[in-house]
Amino acid sequence: MQQQSGICQVFAHRGASREAMENTRAAFEHALLYAIDGIETDVQLSRDEVAVLWHDESLDKIGLAGQHIDDFDLAQLETLNFPQTGDKGIMTLKTFLNDYNQHCRLLIEVKNHDREPVIRHEIKMRRVINLIKEVSGSRTADRLLVSSFNLQSLVYAHQQGCDTPLVCNIDDHQTIADVQQTLNDCTFLYGFCLPIALLDQHLTDLLRAHYKRIIVYTCNTDDQINKALQLGVDILISDVPDKAIEMRNARPGGA
Repeated sequence: MQQQSGICQVFAHRGASREAMENTRAAFEHALLYAIDGIETDVQLSRDEVAVLWHDESLDKIGLAGQHIDDFDLAQLETLNFPQTGDKGIMTLKTFLNDYNQHCRLLIEVKNHDREPVIRHEIKMRRVINLIKEVSGSRTADRLLVSSFNLQSLVYAHQQGCDTPLVCNIDDHQTIADVQQTLNDCTFLYGFCLPIALLDQHLTDLLRAHYKRIIVYTCNTDDQINKALQLGVDILISDVPDKAIEMRNARPGGA
């Protein structure tokens, strides 16, 4: 069985999302004030197929209930009142990669919705892969990761010859049996990103036996963080990365 690859890394969930609006420059800059190892963010497409950072399916958080990112072209999105400091409107993935690629590792979650046609899922994944290549060239190794809850999007990326490590996100309603089936069907995966409540020693051992990296979300309480650290995960995603770093470093050999 493969052992843990090293000290658990702490990623800021959508930046320091408890200190500034998530997935904004302010949140990312706050996160970099801590000794984080990486930042996790979310990508969707504008109507004119520009990759932008936004998590939710709707724009309720900025007062546009029932409307979506892909109801607007990028130029329109840039005029909307996104509560963001020091930048105009929504951030594009290209800007994010250019500005933060040299600071830490980046985990880019490609968000898909059932209302979207499959072709939009494929375009979205191609945009992400191509931007990573454009910004980082051949130097990505495992410094940049791409994840999705949509397994078919990851399969599509693999079929397109994607050399960025691909991570399968597991939802909290899924089971160990679902993980096992995905392990059997998609051996190309770099790792799995799982809810901390689902992960236990049995599942940890299963993933290690298949040489997969283990990422967990979203670890905010002391119990959640301690569980992730005790199970020896590779990456811990947290809304409170400063607390997670402090708890990790307090453990023997943690710093």
